[in-house]
Amino acid sequence: MNRAQPSGRRLSAAEAAMVKAMLQRGDRHHDIAAWFGVNQGRIAEVKGGELFPDVGPAPSEDLPPQRSPGRIARISLRALEEAKESLTRATTAANRQAIEIIDSALNEIKETQ
Repeated sequence: MNRAQPSGRRLSAAEAAMVKAMLQRGDRHHDIAAWFGVNQGRIAEVKGGELFPDVGPAPSEDLPPQRSPGRIARISLRALEEAKESLTRATTAANRQAIEIIDSALNEIKETQ
């Protein structure tokens, strides 16, 4: 079986601060790693002080929701699609601008898959 290509994704100091706060909050390593798109080993390295030992935890108001990132993604995608559908029913300049924003977000999501 072939291994997946490494993502090359690295945590920043600000993200490490969020990781530390998420760990304090009781989030699972798996969910934290998925949120940032890194291996669970990176989360363990932050927890163990191997990565960013001098960085403190982020404030709780800076943290993402405490739920499975996959569930959040599914809910968010459904909301974007429903909002776009609703906006296309009445074309105004504001609606067209909102549709462009939604399309841009959806395209960015597709590019990261």
